[in-house]
Amino acid sequence: MTEHAAFPTGATPKLASIEEIGERLASIRQRIDAVAAGRPVTVVAVTKTWPVEITRRAMAVGLVDCGENYAQALAAKANELAEVGDRQPRWHFIGGLQRNKIKLLAGVVDLWQTVDRDVLIDQISARAPGSAILIQVNTTNEEQKSGCKPDDVGRLIEHGLAAGLEVRGLMTLGPTGGADPRPSFAGLAALADRYQLPELSMGMTGDFELAVAEGSTIVRIGSALFGARQPKVG
Repeated sequence: MTEHAAFPTGATPKLASIEEIGERLASIRQRIDAVAAGRPVTVVAVTKTWPVEITRRAMAVGLVDCGENYAQALAAKANELAEVGDRQPRWHFIGGLQRNKIKLLAGVVDLWQTVDRDVLIDQISARAPGSAILIQVNTTNEEQKSGCKPDDVGRLIEHGLAAGLEVRGLMTLGPTGGADPRPSFAGLAALADRYQLPELSMGMTGDFELAVAEGSTIVRIGSALFGARQPKVG
């Protein structure tokens, strides 16, 4: 089964209605506003493993930023929307990025959130000149996680700018295993301040309020909007 096949053959996923998504979004925004101290925060709807209809429903309630983890899934959804003339969201690529997938996504992705090494900068610059990127940083020092070391951030920013890319900010994942994510988020915020970068993508369904309190300007929300994530198979 291909990378973008989210459901087994014949499976019928239960999709949240537009009304349900709208009510959940309103609650999320209230929770963000309570800790954002007046700062604007972008909610990226994480639509991975869901069919393209959930993207349409997300956009119907004003979620114009949508995030995907898998290159083929994002390309397939963008193509499906284009085929019927539907409006495209602002696509964020938020999964582990492979250099051989960049050609597939060039011209589709609006913000590459997971750039963590030189070869990705070079490939994005070659395939999608002038693209906006975030540098992904491994702030928890977990070997299984993507992201550059904090000490490499400055060099990667310089490389991205020299390659003609728009380096908007930094991105990280909180710690696994239920550990307190605030030190990780605070560390990323300090790096963004050091390099005078405006965007911080940190925080997901389980920790977005803590992330916003530490300065996040982008949160990546899936299950709090759409319900339990459908399993990816194949």
